[in-house]
Amino acid sequence: MKRIYAKEEVCIGCRLCEVHCLTEHSQSKNIIKAYKKEFPRAVPRVLVEEIGPVSFALQCRHCDEPPCVEACITGALTKDEGGKVIHDEEKCAGCWTCVLVCPHGAPRRDLERRRIVKCDLCPDRETPACVEMCPNRALIYEER
Repeated sequence: MKRIYAKEEVCIGCRLCEVHCLTEHSQSKNIIKAYKKEFPRAVPRVLVEEIGPVSFALQCRHCDEPPCVEACITGALTKDEGGKVIHDEEKCAGCWTCVLVCPHGAPRRDLERRRIVKCDLCPDRETPACVEMCPNRALIYEER
């Protein structure tokens, strides 16, 4: 299965991955409308972590044995045949258990809608938006 991998040695912490993720998951898919006219605003599924000069994008790792799927009390998180961890927003109760058990800190709380959001690898695109729009190619989408 293809996954997103971060190359921290070339990440400059510009956060364009967050911007383009939010835009991709917005209603309009338009960067200006997504930020200025859509409320509640979409939540990016990627978060740039910075510790001193080191920065990298963090998103769901689609683990082989995901603790979030095991911990999900409503069955909103499942693993499909291809290995992706899928989130069903309709089933999500917003209990945040997956946020607590994820060793990577990948699920993010959407406080407006009282649910979580997580990387879905942009299923309508050949390459996830964060990877495609990274100016330094600090994100790669490949099978290892």
